[in-house]
Amino acid sequence: MDIIHILFWCLSALALFAAIMVLVSKNPVHSVLWLIVVFFAISGHYILLNAQFLAIVNLIVYAGAIMVLFLFVIMLMNLNAEADPQKNSWMKIIGVVTGGLLLTMLVSAARSSSDIASKTATLKVGDIGLIQNLGKTLFTDYAVPFEISSVLFLSAMVGAVVIGKKD
Repeated sequence: MDIIHILFWCLSALALFAAIMVLVSKNPVHSVLWLIVVFFAISGHYILLNAQFLAIVNLIVYAGAIMVLFLFVIMLMNLNAEADPQKNSWMKIIGVVTGGLLLTMLVSAARSSSDIASKTATLKVGDIGLIQNLGKTLFTDYAVPFEISSVLFLSAMVGAVVIGKKD
């Protein structure tokens, strides 16, 4: 077994453990921090698949911006024991039934796809996920939509500042 397979299994185990900790953690801030660990593990998988751009975007957008947004929302909600809603037993039953149905779907999908075991992902070959190819395509074929989206993001940021500003 070579180093790439070992790294893949270590990143997979880390992602699964951190995802379980997101669900198990009682403190919402700890859940957000475990979710950041999940995003780092997924970015490691992207790097193993030679998709560096996806790895960097995953870190910047999800582990950076979205997690900061989650933390701000959690802090603004001021969660404490008095504000915690009462847990109903029927909500737990609905959650268990829904989770069981999801597990059944996943197991049936895994059983029906028998040809997946014969296919493997190519590692460290090709130029599909390289940033250089994406940059050439963005600034040649899609230059106008790229600039329009940048103006749209700028107007969204200005709108967020205006909305968030106190009178």
